[in-house]
Amino acid sequence: MKTNKQKRIQSENRILPFEATLDPGRKDEKPMKKSYKIEVDCANCANNMEIAAKKTAGVKDAVVNFMTQKMSVEFEEGADVNAVMKDVVKNCKKAVDDGEIFL
Repeated sequence: MKTNKQKRIQSENRILPFEATLDPGRKDEKPMKKSYKIEVDCANCANNMEIAAKKTAGVKDAVVNFMTQKMSVEFEEGADVNAVMKDVVKNCKKAVDDGEIFL
C-alpha cells in the first residue's frame, strides 16, 4: 500500500493529457504572477481595489484578499511588471484613497 507521500509524488510526475497539446517551445513558460502586501480598512475597499487593478492595462487577472491583506496580480504576457504595477497603484489610489500597496 502506498503512503500519501508516495501517491503525491506519483501524481506530480504523471504526464497529463493536455500537456501534449502545448507548443513545445512554450512548455516551460508559466504565467507571471506576483503577490503584494496591501493595507485596506474594509472588505468593500478591497473589492474596489480588485476592480481597479483588473481594469489596468497589462493585468490579466487580479485578486485581493481582505483577510490576508494581499493582492495577487497575474500579468499579461510580455508586460513590464514594474510599469504595470505603477499603473495599478495609481488606479487603486483613485478607487480607494487611503489604501496602500507595498511594492
